[in-house]
Amino acid sequence: MAATPASGRLSAHEIHDEPFYRPVGDEIEIFAAAYASRLPVMLKGPTGCGKTRFVEHMAWRLKRPLVTVAAHEDLTAADLAGRFLLAPEGTVWHDGPLTMAVREGAICYLDEIVEARQDTTVVIHPLTDARRALPLEKKGELVQAHPDFQLTISYNPGYQSAVKDLKESTKQRFVAIEFDYPEAGIEAEIVAREAGVSVDLAGTLVDVGLRSRNLRGHGLAEGASTRMLIHAAVLARGGASLEAAVRSAILLPITDERDVRDALGAAIAAGLPAAARPR
Repeated sequence: MAATPASGRLSAHEIHDEPFYRPVGDEIEIFAAAYASRLPVMLKGPTGCGKTRFVEHMAWRLKRPLVTVAAHEDLTAADLAGRFLLAPEGTVWHDGPLTMAVREGAICYLDEIVEARQDTTVVIHPLTDARRALPLEKKGELVQAHPDFQLTISYNPGYQSAVKDLKESTKQRFVAIEFDYPEAGIEAEIVAREAGVSVDLAGTLVDVGLRSRNLRGHGLAEGASTRMLIHAAVLARGGASLEAAVRSAILLPITDERDVRDALGAAIAAGLPAAARPR
């Protein structure tokens, strides 16, 4: 089915230039097949491993606008669906981002959906089964999803507590694609490409990332993400020493616990070239 052009309301959400994404498996084929069948997709994986970039790349590839909503604990159903607001001409209904995507055929990406309240996430249920509809109870309207609409959510299953996790009734409505940090060679390629640095420098930073990830479960909830490695590479490219770049982009943001930071710093220092090690 050929996608229809985006409407004026969605023009700001179109992606015209290809976002760089390095596939590591069959994730592009799975997402494309899900989109063709209008199945909702759930992206599971740790922070900063490329989930959002992947969605951006797929929206570009499928030539669909991308409406992104960053979920948080104060996100309400009205924030997604819409609400009545006062205007000079009276009380006027304003579509929320989800409703706009449903009406006009965009990909709607709910990032870190588990951060939203569970009474908010149930609003997506009718969109994730054969109904493909969004009830607007306050407006008394049932919005049938545009043929090109697709719902994608992401979350980090390893970071959630028992009280902040997706309900099984929500999880089982989605096709799932699992993400993780890529193997070292691919990750170095990504860091080098994104930060504009040499593969050698990128490889050194990837080794730092691997050392930090080995401490998961030993004081660290998560190790350094690919995003953090790119930040360190950007700092180094900008003139910071490698040691300073690693400290500012990885070591300080990743934990506030001094003992854990000291252990991580020692593990990282062992992987840095001698000239870049802290003195």
